[in-house]
Amino acid sequence: MSISLTDPIRQGFHHLLTWCGTGFEATAEADLLANLDETQLAALAEDCGLTPHEMLALAKAGPHAADEMPRLMRALNIDPAEVEFRMRKLFRSMQVTCANCSAKQSCRHDLDNGHAETAFASYCGNADLMNSLRVDPELLVER
Repeated sequence: MSISLTDPIRQGFHHLLTWCGTGFEATAEADLLANLDETQLAALAEDCGLTPHEMLALAKAGPHAADEMPRLMRALNIDPAEVEFRMRKLFRSMQVTCANCSAKQSCRHDLDNGHAETAFASYCGNADLMNSLRVDPELLVER
């Protein structure tokens, strides 16, 4: 008897390993930052356009904690690369908000189903900022 790659047990095990790996990676990054002295941490945070507190929060949240933000921006016709280039501090602050969001399930669901543009304002901590970015023609994706 052979086990196919679509075997539910194998898929579940793969998801569990991925989840554990992501958690380990986030913990390792947070530990590395925690071992820096205050001056080093402040300098690194400043280079990234963050406060030391924001940098630690992002590291603890994990490497993919704000993946929904650029997806949402594109769904709203906002160019994430342009926002990051022109407004680095704002972009980083929005990433921190996204990384610490408790509505990720709703956000992902709406993004996957094409409903984010109409639903995000009810749960997104960055909704007001996203709406203000949407009116700046220099930040929009060219169609």
